[in-house]
Amino acid sequence: MLDFKAIIWDYNGTLLDDLSIGVLSINKMLNKRGLPLLTTEHYREVFTFPVKSYYEAVGFNFETEDWDKAANEFIDHYTSLLPQSGIFPEAVNLLSHFNKEGKKQFILSAMEQNMLNESTRNENIIKYFDEISGIDNIYASSKIDNGLQLMKKHELKASEVCLFGDTTHDYEVAKKLGCNCILIASGHQSYQKLKETGCPTVVNHLKEITKN
Repeated sequence: MLDFKAIIWDYNGTLLDDLSIGVLSINKMLNKRGLPLLTTEHYREVFTFPVKSYYEAVGFNFETEDWDKAANEFIDHYTSLLPQSGIFPEAVNLLSHFNKEGKKQFILSAMEQNMLNESTRNENIIKYFDEISGIDNIYASSKIDNGLQLMKKHELKASEVCLFGDTTHDYEVAKKLGCNCILIASGHQSYQKLKETGCPTVVNHLKEITKN
C-alpha cells in the first residue's frame, strides 16, 4: 500500500489532533446564540466542507448575521485553544518513517498559511516537509487549486502520490489531483461518512496504515 514516492498530508484532524478544540470552539459560538450544543459524535456527522454549510447545518442563519464575523469569531476561539492540541504520536512516527525511506512529504491544508507555519514550527515537524501549503484566508475553503499547484511545482506523478486525510473533502481533492488516497477516521468525520465517499482505503487510526 505504501509504495509511493510522495505523501501529501492534510493537517487538521490528520496530523494535528484538534478535534476536541474544534468542538469546544463551535460550542462556544452555539451557546452564545442559544443554539443546541454538539456532542463529538454529532459534530463528526455534520462537519463538512465548505465549512459555511456545516455552520448552517447546526443552526447559524447567515441571512441575519454576517458570515465573515462568525468565521473570525471561530478563529479567535480556535486560536486561543490551539495550545491544548498536539500532533498525533503515531503521526510523528510515520513522518519519521517516511523520511527515512526517502519519500517526499507535503502538507496541503485549509488552515491559514501563517497559522499553519506557526503550528508546524511549534510542533517541531516542519523539518519533515518539502513544502507546507495553507490558504490565504480564514474561511477553510477548498484545497484543490493549491494541490494542483503543488503537484505541478514539484513535478509529482499522480500515480506515485498518496494523500492522507480525515474528511470527505480530502477524497475530493485526491480525485481532482488523480492521486491515491487513504482516509483516517480519527479526525473530524466519522468512519461511516468517510466510507460513503467510495474511497478504497479507510482506516480508523494512523497506526493501522503501516499494518496494511
